[in-house]
Amino acid sequence: MRIQQLEYLETIVKMGSINEAAKALYLTQPSLSNAIKELEKEMSITILKRSKLGVSLTNEGREFMIYSRQVLDQVQLLEGRYQKQVIRKQAFSVSAQHYAFVVHAFVQLIKTVDADEYQFTLRETETENILSDLTSFKSEIGILYLNHFNERIMQKLFKEKDLVFTPLFKALPHVFVGRQNPLTKKRRVSLDDLADYPYLSYEQGESNSFYFSEEILSTLDHKKSIKVSDRATIFNLMVGLNGYTISSGIISSALNDDKIVAIPLDVDDSMTLGWLKKRQLELTPIAESYLEMLKQHIRGYGFDIME
Repeated sequence: MRIQQLEYLETIVKMGSINEAAKALYLTQPSLSNAIKELEKEMSITILKRSKLGVSLTNEGREFMIYSRQVLDQVQLLEGRYQKQVIRKQAFSVSAQHYAFVVHAFVQLIKTVDADEYQFTLRETETENILSDLTSFKSEIGILYLNHFNERIMQKLFKEKDLVFTPLFKALPHVFVGRQNPLTKKRRVSLDDLADYPYLSYEQGESNSFYFSEEILSTLDHKKSIKVSDRATIFNLMVGLNGYTISSGIISSALNDDKIVAIPLDVDDSMTLGWLKKRQLELTPIAESYLEMLKQHIRGYGFDIME
């Protein structure tokens, strides 16, 4: 295996076509194709799925690219230390349930990146998609919660998919409502207090399992129920319809959440929020930095990090 082959592969993945990559690299298409076939043969895996429409990574290929990019990043460090070289574009991806602290830390991470070019991805998505993003290597880190209701099922799924869950902090359930909602006059609210208000929750796609719900107490019946797909919409419905949702209690005024109020919910339950990764993958330095910023923001909201 040669560094040049890894660089060729990265260009092919970026272009989505061996022919277009060959043009960009000033190579013939057959020579570039042969270089990748030699790499696949040496590694004993199929990295690229070839079709008339172009090429894409196989599942093995996605995993290989995680390691390949780490190697190329180390090469860049060497070249940066001893040569005048063009800096490689930094890349990082995280998939998460809909939490303000996830976005806040992501914003801070990008502000600290000392690079003219980067490619970062934040996917606020359905719970099942978090797991598939990690197993397909689309994301390096996933963020979600566990509680007594879903923990046994979710831990079973983590084991099946070779994922490791690391707790970050424990939170008591809160109700999120608009600042003008009559419930804001209460110091705590009960489930009975919520009965006449629209219940807002995040849709979970085709696998609409109670265990995948982002909200605790997902099996309860509600007279009025609305499902949404993003945080902006759920906040608009809290304000416009006096709706509510149940979450961790963390609200970020820095991210325009100032119209929303968190009120403690009087139930005997808690949420353990944490992060996921593939068991065999070592985190990249930028992923490590993101986790540190995540912990800083969590501490800033008054929570203790679970070590």
